[in-house]
Amino acid sequence: MSKLFPSRFKLLFYFVKTYIILSTLIRLIFVFWVFKEVDTSFFKIANTFLIGLLFDVGTVSFFALPYALYLLLIPQRWHGSVFDRIVTWFAYSLGLVIFLFSFFAEITFWEEFKNRFNFIAVDYLIYTYEVVKNINESYPIPLLLSGILLITALLLFITKRKGIFQKTFTSESTFMDKLFPTLLVLGTVIIFALFVKNKDAEQFENRYNNEIAKTGIYSFFAAFQNNELSFTDFYKTLPVNEAFAEVKNKFRKRGHSLLFPEKELIYRNVPNTDSLPELKPNVIFICVESLSAKFLGSFGNTENITPTLDSLSNHSLFFTNLFATGTRTVRGMEAITLSIPPTPGRSIVKRQNNQQLFTIGEVFKKKGYTRNFFYGGDGYFDNMNSFFGGNGFDIVDRGRGFLMDASINTTRTNIEDDEVTFENAWGIADEDIYNKVIKVADDAHNTGKPFFDFVMTTSNHRPYTYPEGKIDIPSGSGRSGAVEYTDYAICAFLKKAQTKEWYKNTVIIIMADHCASSAGRQELDVKNYHIPGLMLNVPNTSSQKVNKMASQIDIFPTLFSLLNWNYDTNLYGTDILNMKPEEERAFVGTYRKLGLLKGDDKVMVLGDQKVSNFYQWDRESNELLPLKENEAFLKEIISNYQTADYLFTNDGLKLSTLEIEN
Repeated sequence: MSKLFPSRFKLLFYFVKTYIILSTLIRLIFVFWVFKEVDTSFFKIANTFLIGLLFDVGTVSFFALPYALYLLLIPQRWHGSVFDRIVTWFAYSLGLVIFLFSFFAEITFWEEFKNRFNFIAVDYLIYTYEVVKNINESYPIPLLLSGILLITALLLFITKRKGIFQKTFTSESTFMDKLFPTLLVLGTVIIFALFVKNKDAEQFENRYNNEIAKTGIYSFFAAFQNNELSFTDFYKTLPVNEAFAEVKNKFRKRGHSLLFPEKELIYRNVPNTDSLPELKPNVIFICVESLSAKFLGSFGNTENITPTLDSLSNHSLFFTNLFATGTRTVRGMEAITLSIPPTPGRSIVKRQNNQQLFTIGEVFKKKGYTRNFFYGGDGYFDNMNSFFGGNGFDIVDRGRGFLMDASINTTRTNIEDDEVTFENAWGIADEDIYNKVIKVADDAHNTGKPFFDFVMTTSNHRPYTYPEGKIDIPSGSGRSGAVEYTDYAICAFLKKAQTKEWYKNTVIIIMADHCASSAGRQELDVKNYHIPGLMLNVPNTSSQKVNKMASQIDIFPTLFSLLNWNYDTNLYGTDILNMKPEEERAFVGTYRKLGLLKGDDKVMVLGDQKVSNFYQWDRESNELLPLKENEAFLKEIISNYQTADYLFTNDGLKLSTLEIEN
C-alpha cells in the first residue's frame, strides 16, 4: 500500500480526509436541521450519505489536482526545501480556509433557502456590495472570520503534531512512486468533469435528501456553468405547431382574436365586449418583497402583524387563491410585466436579449400613460434597471454610481440622501420609497397624463431592519417585525396618498413578488407559492373576495378588463373575474421544475430530464399525492411552457417582431 500511496502524498490525502470529514459533518447538521422533513429511513439516509461521499471525493479532487501535479513534478532533491515548505504550508492553509469559508457560507445559505448553492449563490457573487453589506448586517462577521481562522490554526496544529508535514518533507519517493496517486486524482477529476452532473445526486423523491446528498462547492460551480436550460433539450415537448395550436385554442375560447393565426405567435386582440367607455385612472402597483399569504390574518395568521392589509382585504378586490410563479423577485417581475409562464433556467429579467419586449408597459403606453419603475436600492442589482429601462420604463432608484447601459433610452432619477431616513443593505425603508412615489405622482399629476408606477419594496428582506419606534417589534429581530413594518408603511402611504387630488382617480394594486420561503421536501412546495393580491380604488367595482385560482400573470389582464380596455396583447394572462372553473390555474416553478396547478388542486410537474409527474395537492398537509398521468393535462402544461420558451428564444416577445408582422 505504501508503494501505491507514498509518504510524499501523506499531506495531500490527509487534506482529502479532512475535507470529507468536515463535509460529512455539514451534511449531518443539515439532516438534523430538517429532521422532520427529510427521509431518515436507514436505506434512504445511508444512500444520501453514500452519494454525498462520492460527490465529496469528486469535489476535493479538483482542489487536490494542482498540488498532486506539483508533488509529481518537483524533483526529489527539492523535497523539504524552503521553497517546498512555503508552497506546501501556503497551499494547505489556503485550502483549509476556502473549505471552512464555504461551509460557513453554506450554513447561512441553507438557513435562508434550505438549498445547496444554486443560481442565487452565483448571483450573490456578482452583486457583492448588497450581499456583503447584508451579511455584515445579518451575521457577526468578525466572530465568523475569527472562527474560521481559529479552526484553520487548530487543524494546522493537529496536522503538524501528527507528523504529517514531516513525512511529506522527508519523503524519498521517486517520480514513478508518485505517478499512480497523481493519475488517481487526475482520473477522478476527468470522470467528474465529463460524466458526472450535479443533478446525478438527485436520486430521491424527498427534495431534502437530494439537496443534502449534494456538495456545496460542486453545486456552486454547476450553477455557474449552467445558468440557462434549453427547454427542447431537457423537457418533454410537442411539435411546435401542436403546442401553439393548444395555447391559441384557449385564447379563442376566451373571445380573443389572433392577429397572426398562422404564425408561431400569440399576439392577439382582447375586445371590450361590453362596449363601455374606457377608463384611464392612474395605476400604482406595489410589489411587496417576500409577502407570503401565511403572514396575513386574513389567511389565519394570529400574530396580528398585518392589520392594514387585513382591513384592506375587506375593502378591495381581494384575490385569495393567487400564486406566485417562482421563488425570487426577478421571477415575480418577469411574471407581472411579461405575463408569461416561467422559462427554465434564469429569469428573463436577467438574461440577454431581454429589451424591447412586449410588456404590460406597452399596453399602458398605447393608452397614453407614463411609466416609472421605483426601487429603493441600486437598480443595477439583478439587472432590474436594464430590464425595466430597456422596456420603456423611466427609473427611480438609489443610483449611487452604478451606470446604466448608454444604449437604453430612458430617464433615471436618483433618490437623494436627504430623501432617505433609513437604509440597509438592500435599500431604503419602505416609507421613504413611498414618499418618493408620492412626490413623483404629484409632478405627474400636474402634466395631465395618467401614470403607471411599478414600485418594488425592500424592507421585508433580511436583515429585517427598519426605522425604530414605528412598530412594537424591535428592528432586526426577525421576519415578523419586517412584515409588520411593511404593513405599517403601506398604511402610512395610503394615508398620505388619500390627501392628494390624484388619489380619487388612482388604482392601487398590492401583491407579493414571491413567498418568504419556497423550500420543502416535495418536488414543488405549492403552499409556499401562495401570495396575497389586492386591488384598491378600482372605478365602478365593488369590494369582493375572489376565490378563483389564478396566477401573478393574470393581475394586469384583469385590471385591463375592469377598465374596459380594447387592446392588442402578447400576454398569457387572462381576466380572473371572467375565468370559468375549468380555466382556473396557476404556474409555479423553480429554475428547473415547471409546474401547473389547476383549480381542483391537481398538479403536474415537468423535470429537466424529460420527465413529468402528476399529483393531487392536499392543502391541509401540503403533500403531493401521486396520480396516474393525465394526457390532456400533460399536453396543456407542455404547450404553455414550450410556447413561452419558444417565443422568448425566437424573438416572438420582441416589439420589432410584432411590428414587422403587423
